[in-house]
Amino acid sequence: MSKDEQKRQSAETALRFVEDGMIVGVGTGSTVAYFIDGLARMRDRIKGTVSSSEQSTQRLRAHGIKVFDLNAVGSLQLYVDGADECDPNRCLIKGGGGALTREKIIAQVSHRFVCIIDAAKQVDVLGRFPLPIEVIPMARSSVARAIDALGGQPVWRDDVVTDNGNGILDVHGLRIADPVGLERALNQVPGIVTVGLFAQRPADIVIVDGLQRS
Repeated sequence: MSKDEQKRQSAETALRFVEDGMIVGVGTGSTVAYFIDGLARMRDRIKGTVSSSEQSTQRLRAHGIKVFDLNAVGSLQLYVDGADECDPNRCLIKGGGGALTREKIIAQVSHRFVCIIDAAKQVDVLGRFPLPIEVIPMARSSVARAIDALGGQPVWRDDVVTDNGNGILDVHGLRIADPVGLERALNQVPGIVTVGLFAQRPADIVIVDGLQRS
């Protein structure tokens, strides 16, 4: 089975969690693109969506799916998104596509977070994929020094500006045995907007190659 087919099958399985009348939280990335395409088939059954990125918003609207501002909605019943890594406890690294801040906000207000991935994203310990951290530009150097003190190797992602107008540091060389603790510690560093660790609020359900694993 090709990787594209694996992603498509995971997206199709996630569609089973969509109920009539829902406003669905929609993430970002290549696997989510398949979910959006599937959601288009049931657009008349749902009330609309909340999107985590301009990229996903454009794709949703191209399918005629209404996109709400989260402030007008409040909480959500369902959020569907991908991940760059997933450990056995459903803790995630996200942000390879640069939308980690909005993704984390939507995950936090959602009753059920369904993560759709292919098998290659499964790891025993997070950190093989560089950890994205969204940073206010003026704090780039000070945040990098703080990360270096924690044992990480921060690399500025060139020519990338997030939808929020910030930059991203990708942190290499980490073996994240305590993702909750690291997320909590990094959240205290001035200048960090969002850490791409989804551990304090992990996924509720993980779908791998179309099969629900948890």
